[in-house]
Amino acid sequence: MLEVADSLIEVDRLNLLAGIVILAGGASKRMGSPKAELILPTGERLLDYHVRQALELSAALINNVPIMIADNKRGFTITPDFLKKNPQSSVFPITDYLSANGFSNKILSSNDDKPIKTGGALVAIEAALQALASSNQLTKDASWQQSWLLVISCDSLISISDLWQKLQPHITQAADKSVICLTDNSHLYPLLGLYHLSIEPDLKHYIDNGQRQVMRFIKPIVKPVALPQNWQYLTNFNTPDAFDCACTALRDI
Repeated sequence: MLEVADSLIEVDRLNLLAGIVILAGGASKRMGSPKAELILPTGERLLDYHVRQALELSAALINNVPIMIADNKRGFTITPDFLKKNPQSSVFPITDYLSANGFSNKILSSNDDKPIKTGGALVAIEAALQALASSNQLTKDASWQQSWLLVISCDSLISISDLWQKLQPHITQAADKSVICLTDNSHLYPLLGLYHLSIEPDLKHYIDNGQRQVMRFIKPIVKPVALPQNWQYLTNFNTPDAFDCACTALRDI
């Protein structure tokens, strides 16, 4: 694992991390159980792993960024000790954005055959962007227009600190792009990326017009960043076997 570099503490205001959202609301049909509740070989639950990593990054950046859990109203909880150890940090669930035009969410089945409505990742990202844009801290501070949302999904074991460290340098290198995400030789990983807060109105308009395709939205505005080779098996796991491979890859880093 990469350690959080000292340079992370001295973040330029133009490179401000405004918040972190952990995407945990999928139906996980192929996995057979919610990914957020998968148990790592260490005994730690996957959602707790991501929250702990997010809290560590927030502490390293000093500004205690809000950490949002987009769980699609599934009611996942986190280890209470996290908040006791980090009383200054804000960790809370958010509700997916519902289109003002009434477009229905897709209905999937969970592992216990109860229907789960999901509008996909974009409605969760839109909800997180809205939460940040409406927060008192950001509305009083013009720097929010140069701020970013860090997105990580629960089908990944990549450290949030490592992800931020990998993507953050590209903010100034790709000033004309509003999304920065990982990519490999075959496809993008849009749910492992940075989203500029200024895209919120455009994303809302896109969703309100019945669109849910992530790639179609980000393609004109994305800056791809090469996925490190030793991260290749840490993400995009959708089956128990793939999760086992990810756990093995995490242990070997």
